[in-house]
Amino acid sequence: MAKRWWRGRWRQLLILGSLVGPGIITANIDNDAGGIATYSIAGAHFGYALLWTMIPATVVLIVVQEMAARMGVVTGKGLADLIRENFGVTVTFWLMVGLFLTDLGNTTAEFAGLAASMELLAVPKYVSVPLGALFIWLLVVKGSYRMFERVFLGICLVYLTYVVAAIMARPSWGEVVTQTIRPSFSVNAAYLSTMIGLVGTTITPWMQFYLQSAIVEKGVRPEQYWATRVDVIAGSFMTDIVGLFIMVACGATLYKQGVGIESAEQAAQALAPLAGKYASILFAVGLANASLFSACILPLATAYYICEAMGWEAGVDKTLRDAPQFMGLYTAFLVIGSLIVMVPGAPLIRIMWASQVINGIMLPFVLIFMLKLVNRPDLMRGEFTNSRFQNAVAWSTTVIMIALTVGLVVTAFVP
Repeated sequence: MAKRWWRGRWRQLLILGSLVGPGIITANIDNDAGGIATYSIAGAHFGYALLWTMIPATVVLIVVQEMAARMGVVTGKGLADLIRENFGVTVTFWLMVGLFLTDLGNTTAEFAGLAASMELLAVPKYVSVPLGALFIWLLVVKGSYRMFERVFLGICLVYLTYVVAAIMARPSWGEVVTQTIRPSFSVNAAYLSTMIGLVGTTITPWMQFYLQSAIVEKGVRPEQYWATRVDVIAGSFMTDIVGLFIMVACGATLYKQGVGIESAEQAAQALAPLAGKYASILFAVGLANASLFSACILPLATAYYICEAMGWEAGVDKTLRDAPQFMGLYTAFLVIGSLIVMVPGAPLIRIMWASQVINGIMLPFVLIFMLKLVNRPDLMRGEFTNSRFQNAVAWSTTVIMIALTVGLVVTAFVP
């Protein structure tokens, strides 16, 4: 009996090991250059006061990512494909236009983050950006999906540099725990806009499209879904724990010294005299890793869902001959994003601002489409639709995200 029990557990571990990847990778991409900047600014300006937002943010991320993963497993189709089939070509076309513009701006922002972080490490952007773009192009176009996934699972571990940086900052851990589990509110406009930014940066439209497409390409079957659910939950916890430690690192140093920052690279520079040179280097390395990571996945996600929406072949395992539109879109995003960053005087702040506004406008539509689809018994084989409890949580999450998104858009237009 005991031998049979161990054999069953060992088999489950093998299944989990073979299926883990899409959930962890998708969630960690969320800690991109913009996300790290948001966490850094929150810690530098408000100390530990906003740490509590990581708890509801994690719940939101798990709820939405789980729905996307479940739809991918049960239907065997990507989200863009399902939206086109169920809501029509016109709706899908305009959704794709909005997401295309958003992701182009986001990709440019990632290359800007790579350039800024590497300049802190004494590497000029005219070297780091072209080499970074070439590296990720070769990885996706010339590599296999299995190799691609293993490389990026390894890259996810580099985010632990922020945990080390936070420990080196020597925070008051008792205060950190208290502020994490005890919500605090303020009617201060800066506090509210930062809180909206923290929750809003946790969930974005492209994440749902990429996660679902990656699970479809991996070929996960319904009976294996338990492993994918573990993957999604683990990724959600990992990304928000990293975000929490970034806030702790900046809160323990910059906030206590009254050092204001407006970007992640400024945080890395400011940490040197307060937490030591190595903490500063770790912060810069983490930013470079996150920027390069996201600069790879964001164009990939865009290429996936546009090709799905148009009915074109897509996939990392496909060759240039098999999927010319997919590889062409991916290449175009990398080239355009990297070239914009290298143009002297390019309005990067305006580009990032516009992409975030469009992103905020698109998010509610994507969430509503997902909830409509996941509750279709004919589409989800009956047993895989949301339960009443899941719907209550999911719709509540959607309403909250819509409210926060409206707030984010308003704060973008109103100084």
